[in-house]
Amino acid sequence: MKLYWGPHTCAIGTHVLLEEIGRPYEAEKIDVAGGATKEPWFKAINPKAKVPTLVLDDGRVLTEFGAIAVWLARQVPHLNLLPTDPDEEERALSLMDYAVGTIHGQAFARMFMPEKFEPQDPVHQTLGLGQGSVKKQGRQMIEEAFAIVDGQLGSRQWAAGDTFGVADAALFYVERWAPQVDVALPANMAAHFERVKARPAVAKVMQVWGES
Repeated sequence: MKLYWGPHTCAIGTHVLLEEIGRPYEAEKIDVAGGATKEPWFKAINPKAKVPTLVLDDGRVLTEFGAIAVWLARQVPHLNLLPTDPDEEERALSLMDYAVGTIHGQAFARMFMPEKFEPQDPVHQTLGLGQGSVKKQGRQMIEEAFAIVDGQLGSRQWAAGDTFGVADAALFYVERWAPQVDVALPANMAAHFERVKARPAVAKVMQVWGES
């Protein structure tokens, strides 16, 4: 398997899951910020032009964080990366989807790419509802979402079930972004972040990514 990843992206969560399952893989760093995913060679691999992108040994290409996470989890069912209990599985998928779709796709996206959400009509421009307003909204969304996740984590060690899993990998990458936008993690999320960082697989990946 081969993972394409770029610094400061959600692909770190996928990288962690790859390391956790213990199967052979390669990881190729690309310059996402510099437009590598828009280049013809990469779009020939993944027309969606984004990471994570996982190329399987038979040449098939997997895209989208959640889909890749579930596929990886099902390769090693004994690790319980996706709980077998239906209620805990629903919890895992719900938290992962919330992290990826809402916290990342809506909240952090407004902080990292405000130009994509900036109103362009004359009325909003006149009122001064530009990128500053978008970022303010993004920060509020992050804080509200973190409060929700913090309450759902409670005293649990892991997001769902009794072991580290796909939802933890998703929460980890949005928790990791919090300092970049000067948002403090609530207590339960902060404790969760430290537990995830302490895992050997995560420490190894963070070293590759040049983080600690």
